[in-house]
Amino acid sequence: MTDSSPLWTPGADDIASTRMQRFLRDLVERGVVPSEVRDAHALQRWSVQLPGHFWQEIWRAAAIMADGPGPADAPWQDVLVGGDRMAPPDPVLGPRWFTEARLNFAEHLLRRRDDGTALVSWNEQGAQQRLTYRELVVRVAQCAAALAAQGVGVGDRVAGWMPNLPETLIAMLATSSLGAVWSSCSPDFGTKGVLDRFGQIAPKVLIAADGYRYAGKRIDCLARLSEIVASIPSLRAVWVVPYLDAAPALGGITGASRFDEVLSGQADAHEPAFVRLPFDHPLYIMYSSGTTGLPKCMVHGAGGTLLQHWKELALHTDLDADDVLFYFTTCGWMMWNWLVSGLALGATVVLYDGAPLAPDPAILWRMAEAERVSVFGTSAKYLAVLEKEGVTPATTVDLSALRAILSTGSPLAEHSYDFVYRHISSRVRLSSISGGTDIVSCFALGDPTGAVYRGELQMRGLGMAVEIWNDDGQSVTGEAGELVCTRPFPSMPVAFWNDPDGAQYRAAYFEHFPGVWRHGDWAELTTHDGLVIHGRSDATLNPGGVRIGTAEIYRQVEQVPEVLESLVVEQRYVSAEGPDSRVVLFVRLREGHALDAALQDVIRKRIREHTSPHHVPRVMVQVPDIPRTISGKITEIAVRETIHGRPVKNQDALANPESLAYFRDLPALAT
Repeated sequence: MTDSSPLWTPGADDIASTRMQRFLRDLVERGVVPSEVRDAHALQRWSVQLPGHFWQEIWRAAAIMADGPGPADAPWQDVLVGGDRMAPPDPVLGPRWFTEARLNFAEHLLRRRDDGTALVSWNEQGAQQRLTYRELVVRVAQCAAALAAQGVGVGDRVAGWMPNLPETLIAMLATSSLGAVWSSCSPDFGTKGVLDRFGQIAPKVLIAADGYRYAGKRIDCLARLSEIVASIPSLRAVWVVPYLDAAPALGGITGASRFDEVLSGQADAHEPAFVRLPFDHPLYIMYSSGTTGLPKCMVHGAGGTLLQHWKELALHTDLDADDVLFYFTTCGWMMWNWLVSGLALGATVVLYDGAPLAPDPAILWRMAEAERVSVFGTSAKYLAVLEKEGVTPATTVDLSALRAILSTGSPLAEHSYDFVYRHISSRVRLSSISGGTDIVSCFALGDPTGAVYRGELQMRGLGMAVEIWNDDGQSVTGEAGELVCTRPFPSMPVAFWNDPDGAQYRAAYFEHFPGVWRHGDWAELTTHDGLVIHGRSDATLNPGGVRIGTAEIYRQVEQVPEVLESLVVEQRYVSAEGPDSRVVLFVRLREGHALDAALQDVIRKRIREHTSPHHVPRVMVQVPDIPRTISGKITEIAVRETIHGRPVKNQDALANPESLAYFRDLPALAT
């Protein structure tokens, strides 16, 4: 369990001024919720008991613009149909939200029309572009007109193989304005990785950059782009953003034009024609990691994404039009979709393309200082690396505008909380958040009105009926179990692509506990009503019948100075006594260090003293690299399959598939 002393607590005036508290106060004053509902946790409990009432209030607070059979402030026929059915949405049985209401996602992100800054774009060379809301609307209108000229309309797919640039966001908004469906992945995906994704959805238009820069290196994409285009017969047009070169050579790419020239050909377009469509009309197609086979294509609806993101950004993050929002992400990770929804709040969104530690480890913090970033989002891995490298932003940059730091991607270790408050800022709210591409949002996240406890996510999301279940399907507190969601929520995928009977969808979430969403996280509810994530449940260890989350071990190993990163798996084998298993720890060390007996003793002692004897690995192996997905997450499953001599099905989903060779046929694991 975590320390009982809070690391940060908001003052009374700070609490009163938050959007969360103002939202709650309004509900109480209007008699929507009982007066005894006085804080965010009580509001969360009310919200999952009466989900229809709650999401109707989110609609109202977000001032959703929509058409429908009802009055202007409630244009739907029913808020929720089939609310007792937790399963893939069915057109008749549900769950279905805000039936008969029609809206447009992009219309809400482009509601603001003044000269306030909408976008700021940075890369490793510094600030690159700056667009006002007024300018952004015009660019989107031009792009939408160009897409329409290619025959793109309602339900068609537009794909972006793009760095994190303003052009990526412009293309997404233009696609959405037409009622078409946007899907993106980052340019570090190889040809096969792109085709495994876009090849399934048959896009009409592909938008790509001529290349990108990472860690000071120039990486050309045109050769791969030519291969990709030749393999997607549905394409009518290919638009290339000149990012590396002002005039890239496009002669070898069928149907290719420069993106800037395409937009300039629509100079007369100034206002997008927003097509309003049903609440659950497809907005995004997003992908599973693909490490166990062909990536699953998850279709997310416009209305559910809009409401969920507004709730999370406005209430859980306390974002407003005066804020500057940054999240370090690529457009192949769902946090990009989450980040750009900040436009729906009228905030300034900061995009960054490049390596987070190049040209120096403080680049993102210098950017935060220059842009007066108020909400800074990143990954747990990034914060751990900063700590290892001795980077101390508190002493080198002015972060007086910073109010909150968000972390996701993997569990945030307790020592990383201490690092943030000692060496970045003692004033910020540090919110570890957790959800996934599956829901394009979060199950647990921040509470601007509540305390921050070491190692804990502050609260379960409003409207998200999250519980922790043991193997018997019983809800538990204070012990680890499966993170489940027991009631429908608007940002469930509306479908999986090419899954007409919903079999893939059901298998992904609803088979382990029938009628309940099992997310695949091994987690624990705390006495503060917060959450601790112990790792992925499919990667948990079970030595001697004791189930252990991998994050419990990583939290300790990462604090050993010689260790840069680690990965732990369970190896199964047959001994003279019969089937058995053992915990195996792989470590990547700092240059000049070796995993000798003394260092192994240090690691074992650290794990034993801060966890339990069951957590101590029986075998330790030093490796030069550890496999990770393209989104940067280490992949225990790929290593587990490799050490057992089983094939890793889709190595194109890995950023460094060559690293698997370090785990094959290891003498240390042969006995």
